[in-house]
Amino acid sequence: MSFSATVFGLIAGLLIGCTGVGAGSLMTPLLLTVFGLSLPVAVGTDLWFAALTKVSGAIAHARQGHVDQRIVGLLLAGSLPATAATTLLMRRGALGESGPLLSLALGVALLLTAAMVALRGAWQPAAQAAIHRRLPAAAIPPLTIALGAALGALVTLSSVGVGAIGASLILLLHPALSSRRLVGTDIAHAVPLTLAAGIGHATLGHVDWPLVAALLAGSIPGIWMGARLTRRLPERFTRTLLSATLMVAGLRIIA
Repeated sequence: MSFSATVFGLIAGLLIGCTGVGAGSLMTPLLLTVFGLSLPVAVGTDLWFAALTKVSGAIAHARQGHVDQRIVGLLLAGSLPATAATTLLMRRGALGESGPLLSLALGVALLLTAAMVALRGAWQPAAQAAIHRRLPAAAIPPLTIALGAALGALVTLSSVGVGAIGASLILLLHPALSSRRLVGTDIAHAVPLTLAAGIGHATLGHVDWPLVAALLAGSIPGIWMGARLTRRLPERFTRTLLSATLMVAGLRIIA
């Protein structure tokens, strides 16, 4: 099982490095179906996998100048407090039974991610034009902080959202970002966010540490390779396959 976990980690690492998507959106359903983890443990395990995997990816992208530090700072100003507040609510039972809530959040997040990945080219240009025609430039930083807060809550509940959903909405608010800087910025924001959410789940006993180690043995070299393959992969094929996989996973979890 540890060997298969390492292989799956390698594949996930390659996808994350190339697209910024895959840590939560692909790994959490895999942990549920292939490794048989309960939903809370799958979410917590995936958060630690994502955080530690993306550290190396964030370093690789930062060294290549692919990280917008100002945008990362604005996102974290919203996401870290939201993560702390969501974890506190889960600990106190204010959100009710966590199992059904986590399941619903995960399914919805997967379907949103699938839609964002599949339809980005259709809706994003028109949405960007509308936003920047009607909103003053001064409104963009507060909206970026609000986006970070929404991502913080969603990631804490489901471990999904900081990849395709986050990247699509970041580009909506900051259309001047190149694709490489978008991926690098999204990964750089993901590291502290998933680490903070992972710490919260660890305090609740929701982490399978041996499985995290086996996954990381494959994902860490994978994300370094993926960061260097960004320009070579056929984006349309990757986007279509990823979107279909996420949609099937999301529908199965909600059903």
